[in-house]
Amino acid sequence: MPWWQPRITGGEQARIAEVLDDCFLNEGKRAEEFAAQIARRVSAAYAVTATSGTVGLFLALKACGIGEGDEVLVPDLTFIATANAVVMAGASPILVDVRRTDLLLDPERLASSLTPRTRAIIPVHISGRGAAMGEIVRFARERHLVVIEDAAEAMCSRSKGRFLGLWGDAGVLSFSPNKIITTGQGGLVLTDREDIHRRLIELKDQGRPRRGTGGDDEHLSVGFNFKFTDLQAAVGLAQLERLEERAERLRRHHAIYLDRLSRIPQLRLHRCDDDGLPLWTDGIFSSRNALDAFLLERGAECRRFWHPIHTQAPYRLDPTGLPTAAAYGPKALWLPSAFFLEDGDIEIVCSWIAQFYRDNPAIDREISEATEP
Repeated sequence: MPWWQPRITGGEQARIAEVLDDCFLNEGKRAEEFAAQIARRVSAAYAVTATSGTVGLFLALKACGIGEGDEVLVPDLTFIATANAVVMAGASPILVDVRRTDLLLDPERLASSLTPRTRAIIPVHISGRGAAMGEIVRFARERHLVVIEDAAEAMCSRSKGRFLGLWGDAGVLSFSPNKIITTGQGGLVLTDREDIHRRLIELKDQGRPRRGTGGDDEHLSVGFNFKFTDLQAAVGLAQLERLEERAERLRRHHAIYLDRLSRIPQLRLHRCDDDGLPLWTDGIFSSRNALDAFLLERGAECRRFWHPIHTQAPYRLDPTGLPTAAAYGPKALWLPSAFFLEDGDIEIVCSWIAQFYRDNPAIDREISEATEP
C-alpha cells in the first residue's frame, strides 16, 4: 500500500508516437494544447508551461518584478523548493510560522515579519488544502505586496468556490511524479493578468514575445530557456484523460480516513474544503515515527512531513519565532493515498492505526487537545 505511486494510463505511447512522427520534439502545439486544457479546467485566463514547479515559482516572481534586495514571506513548513525559488530570483526568503490547526501559512504572523524590503508572499497549499487566501490577499493588497501561490499540490482544488492558484497574482502547479497527473518533470504558471502572462513568455524563452526560429527573432528583454517539450505534453494530455477518475478516488480515500480516524484522540487529520481536491490525506500524530514504522512493517507506506525550512542548512535559524512548525512538523505524516488503492485498502490502514494507539495506551493525547481551533 504505497503512499503514492505514479501510473501510466496506456494512452501516453500513442501520443508520444505522434510527436516523434512530427519530428518536432521541442515546445510546440501540444504543449500549447496541454496548457490550454488546464487553463479551461480551472477558469484561468492564461497558463504558461515551464520545466518544473520550482522554475514556475521563479518565473512568476520575476514576472512580478521580484529580484535583488527584495524579501518574500514563505511558510516555514513547505518543501524547500519554495524558498529556493526565491533565492533563484535574487530575493531573500523570510520564514513565517504556520497555524496549528492546518499547518498552513498563519496570516496572523505576516505583520510581524514585514520589513521595508518585503515585496511578496508565497502561501503554500498542502495536499489540496488551501491556505487562508482571503485573509492573505487582503493583507497583501493593503500593503501593495505580490501574492504568488505555490499550488504544486493543489491542481483543480478549490477553496470557497475559487480554484487555488487564482487567488493571487499568479499560481504555480507541478507535474512531478507524485502529483495527480505527471509529465515526469514540469510545471505551469496560472494567471489572470495579461501583463504577467506577457513577461512569463519572454522570461521562459530567451526574451522572445513569441516562439521564434532561433535566427532573426526579436528579443525584447533578457530571458532564459525553461521551455516545456511536446514529448512531456503528450504524456500530460494522456494523463488528463484520467483526471476525474483519479480525483473521485482521492476524495473517497479522504472521506474514509476522516470517518474512521476522527475519534482517535492521539491524532488529528487535516480536512480539505468541501469543494477541494485532497491530493493526499495528512495529519499530526502522537509518536509519529513509531506509528510510521508500525505501518511500514505491515506494508502501508507513509511519508513524513518535510523538516521545517529553518532546520535546513541553507536557511538555518533559531526556531524561537517559528514555534508551531518546530513543534508539529516532526509530528506530521501523509497516509497512503495512491489513487489506485481501493476502499478496503484504506479501511485496513485505518484499522492498523487504531490498533497502534489501542496497543499503546501510554501515548499521550496532546495532539487533538493542542490543535482545537
